Amino acid sequence: MSDDLEIPPAAPEVASGQPTAPRSGVRSSRSLAKTGAYLILVALGLFAIVPFSWLLLAAFDEQASIFVKVPSTWTLDNFVNLFANQDGLRLIVNSLIYSGGATLLLVVVATMAGYVLSRYSFPGRRTFMLGILLIRVIPPTAIIAPLYVIAASLGFLNTYYGVTLVLASWQLPLALWLMKGFFDTVPLEIEEAAWVDGATRLKAAFRVVLPLAGPGVGAAALIAFIGAWNEFLIPLVLISDPDKQPIALGLFRAYISYTQVDWGFLAALSVVYVIPAVVFYVVARRALQQSVAGGLAGT
Repeated sequence: MSDDLEIPPAAPEVASGQPTAPRSGVRSSRSLAKTGAYLILVALGLFAIVPFSWLLLAAFDEQASIFVKVPSTWTLDNFVNLFANQDGLRLIVNSLIYSGGATLLLVVVATMAGYVLSRYSFPGRRTFMLGILLIRVIPPTAIIAPLYVIAASLGFLNTYYGVTLVLASWQLPLALWLMKGFFDTVPLEIEEAAWVDGATRLKAAFRVVLPLAGPGVGAAALIAFIGAWNEFLIPLVLISDPDKQPIALGLFRAYISYTQVDWGFLAALSVVYVIPAVVFYVVARRALQQSVAGGLAGT
């Protein structure tokens, strides 16, 4: 018998817990789940697209109805009627006054207050900021009665400046937190370097810190404009003069003023109502994206 015994090679060990081959059942279940998810997304997309398709089609249909249909004859009569006979231009101008004034006022106040809350530490600062944010959490309908009483006592009813001030103050808490977060992301060392070079605190804030927080200003302006443009309840309570009503109230009147709704006019008014907010968003969307990416990091 030979002393040299041949030992057969050992089979390669399989790592524990790792399958040697993908199972077809797992693949089938994943494919089925993915298909179901896509079907749900398609259904939700159609649910959102159908109202907008009716809006666009009805605005150019002289015989528009509540049903979605392609116009047999495309026309601009609904838009002509809006601007020529229904004071559409006045409604748009009023809304631009309210929204533009509220945006300008909010950006100035939120920028200055956000810088102070970011750079200065004082007792009760955290409580103060949480209290401001709590104001925004309260539903608007809960403060309508006291808001009307205060506005009437201050002479804000049926005035451009009164409604503008109320709209700006209502959007201030969120914009204030946003600006404070942006100023927190600007290193204090940069500002201190400007002080060493001889700049005053105010000059360093405007020439060094504010340009770096520019996306936050754009995002605050976007929030303020869209919020003021879309606001309905506050103008409804504070404005009774038809000549000073914004387009949101004009849209509401177009729906309830007559027993038979002019769907073509209503659709045209809705299209015009959407355009300024969309244009403002397209212009300021980069600032909004940067604010989401980095501005809230400091909050």
